[in-house]
Amino acid sequence: MSPNSPKTPARQVRIGDAWYDFDAAAKAMGTERAAVIRDLIDWYIREPGAALPERPSRDVVVRARAKREAESKKGGQ
Repeated sequence: MSPNSPKTPARQVRIGDAWYDFDAAAKAMGTERAAVIRDLIDWYIREPGAALPERPSRDVVVRARAKREAESKKGGQ
């Protein structure tokens, strides 16, 4: 295994456009999607000490979605 290989195998999940909003929300909280997902899984399976991650304000998602939609419209013209 090379030094750049991840310690765990990649998993696949089908998620719609909410994936992009999730990215913006995670970044607004100074983290990344994978870390939030791991925290949610730990909480869900009741790992000792696990807590729900903090969430950003709804405005973060609203702005990210509006930006994505505007860029989509620009590209479609």
